Amino acid sequence: MSEFKFPRRFLQATCAVALGLACLHAGASTDKPGEGVKITPAFPTVDEERFRGEVAIEGLRELGYNVQKPKETEYATMILAVGYGDADFSVNLWDKLHASFYQKAGGDQNMVKVGDILPGVLQGYLIDKKTADQYHIKYITDLKKPEIAKLFDTDGDGKADMTGCNPGWGCELVIAHQMKAYDLENSIHVNQGSYFALMADTITRFKEGKPVFYYTWMPQWVAGVLVEGRDVVWLEVPKTDLPGGDNSVDTLYQGKNLGFALDKIEAVINRDFAEKNPAAVKFLSLMQIPAADESAQNLKMQHGEKSYADIQRHTQEWIAAHRQAFDGWLQAARAAAMQASN
Repeated sequence: MSEFKFPRRFLQATCAVALGLACLHAGASTDKPGEGVKITPAFPTVDEERFRGEVAIEGLRELGYNVQKPKETEYATMILAVGYGDADFSVNLWDKLHASFYQKAGGDQNMVKVGDILPGVLQGYLIDKKTADQYHIKYITDLKKPEIAKLFDTDGDGKADMTGCNPGWGCELVIAHQMKAYDLENSIHVNQGSYFALMADTITRFKEGKPVFYYTWMPQWVAGVLVEGRDVVWLEVPKTDLPGGDNSVDTLYQGKNLGFALDKIEAVINRDFAEKNPAAVKFLSLMQIPAADESAQNLKMQHGEKSYADIQRHTQEWIAAHRQAFDGWLQAARAAAMQASN
């Protein structure tokens, strides 16, 4: 029986098709280096922090990652989840404020910190400018004077009432420490609970022309309603005094000592996951949201656009408006994956 031979043209065509399929497959895997890989975010329970998380999720999905339902919890537990592998990443780590949380979760041994998701974050104490100017109030320690403290007394106990931050955020530890360090416990009562509900009451008092005293951070929507320099002013502290004893950090803003470290929000990634996923690491290291953009999105939430669908819409609108930069982050992530595979 004679041996059957395929025609030469058929063999050439078959090889061309096979090569084309191989190229298509290679292109898909290059375009989506995270294909088939599950990734679990960890986010805080603060709705105003979700926007930047959704931006990260969208980018990781475009890289092919199978993004799982985010774990939502308090900051310390969120960082523990990343450190011990119950989650793979977060974009909500404050570099200085959450330093103790980070160390307790294993620090650099368990995690990798990358990028400047939100650079230039400020924290501190503010009062309304009208009262500050009228009574020449510049320092938080000025409230030791009973007649000054009484100006901010809302419940009649003789102490100034300050809107503080939620337990579990990290800022409450700094505030509690400073109340003792500056000998203010007999002069100031720190109101804690639901921060944004308390701030809504604070803003109402301001609009009624009454003195206000509160802790806040920037950027976020409060700064767009109570504008620093126009409506409110920062109170200085007499000297830097922070929990843990490291007072060498920079706490100065425009010549004023705000008492809190000038900070940034960055991405934190589980080290084992990071070592296997250079594309995710690269994307998160480049992702950055301008402070004004996050404040504007937060303000939309305060005006009623606060459902999950609203936040997702804000995310898509932001990406569309910054598509060139977003695509650049994706391209760099794909290149990092290619380089690691070679």
